[in-house]
Amino acid sequence: MEPMTRSDAAFAAHGRGWFNQTERLNRVESVALLALLAVMVTFDVIGFVTSGTNHLDHLVSVVSTLTLALYIWSPLVATSLLGVTVALSLTTAYASASITAGSLAALLVLRLASSPLIIAYFGGLLLATAAVTSGISPSVIAPPEMAIYLLVAAVAGSIGVALRTAYARGRRLEYQLAEREEHKRQAIVAERRWIAGELHDSIAHQLTIISLHTQLLDDDEMRDASQEAIRTAARKALSDLRFIIKLAEDAPAGTEVSAGDLKAAIDEAREEFRGAGHSVVLEGDLHDEGIPRGAEIVLARVVRESATNIIKYAGPGDVRFVLDVQPEAITMTISSPLATGSTPRVASSSGTGLNRMAGRVLGVSGEFSAGPVGNEWQVRTYLPLGSLPNSHETRVAGIGA
Repeated sequence: MEPMTRSDAAFAAHGRGWFNQTERLNRVESVALLALLAVMVTFDVIGFVTSGTNHLDHLVSVVSTLTLALYIWSPLVATSLLGVTVALSLTTAYASASITAGSLAALLVLRLASSPLIIAYFGGLLLATAAVTSGISPSVIAPPEMAIYLLVAAVAGSIGVALRTAYARGRRLEYQLAEREEHKRQAIVAERRWIAGELHDSIAHQLTIISLHTQLLDDDEMRDASQEAIRTAARKALSDLRFIIKLAEDAPAGTEVSAGDLKAAIDEAREEFRGAGHSVVLEGDLHDEGIPRGAEIVLARVVRESATNIIKYAGPGDVRFVLDVQPEAITMTISSPLATGSTPRVASSSGTGLNRMAGRVLGVSGEFSAGPVGNEWQVRTYLPLGSLPNSHETRVAGIGA
């Protein structure tokens, strides 16, 4: 069974069940009802005028028909007055006209009324049927004729249920469309916040460094170091800016892109490994300014995917992270002990996690490898610092997952 969506939940909260609330006719239904009643009343009036006898029969028919018009304003009032009209007509010999109106009213009752009113309506219809077929009422209707009235009520009721179902589906679609628009709006807001956060965390930081070292250019002792710092900061800011723009342009609408943090990812993995009985050895500086923001995001996702596999399959021993930052590239190697007597994990698993990691790395023109090396399982990631994302899977599914 599929889980209930948010729109389904909102629709259920609006009204749990079709018949737990009274509805109203729309404009088209109201006009159609009034037109039909006008035709019926016209025929009754003509019969009333031209008929020399049985004026009471036509009068009962007119009154019963006019009560159906009240369903436009209040199903409760209309059903109550219709019940009173039918009850009074049962004391005469002309109940067939009111029972006809009562049978047709099944369409309006099932289209508009709530559950208690529907039950009351059918209860009254059954009582009227019993009265005219058993001889209690002066109006005696033969069972075959009464069966026709009940058939009319059943058909009219079925039409009412069909209309109610159609409108319920229409309201549900409105909820779904509104939810979809809200989701798009929230996605746009989230994307703007992500871009603003990335610009603040990365670009603004590099611009601050440039501003600081610009003030030191007049110092002969600091000039060379400041120039190098400015060049490095400008190059990294430009690289990060390109990465952010490229990612924002290529991500589809509604995609939420998270900003990865390598140190936070390793710290989180360290706690998970500790709970699984592994200690962590870290070689390299996670705070190295030579790590671009784009590379940090990819490496953070590789760490999280690797941590899942290590917790599932690694044997007892240390987990080692080796981070090697060079001017032209970054290499990260994650090593974990193989379980005793285990076969290579690619052969015993679907490889989905490895494929996702490879997709992220290859998508930024990097290199990725994973497999047994001696008694260890080793995941190696190599990222050229000058690369930009060119894979839809890495930019969206890989980084934003």
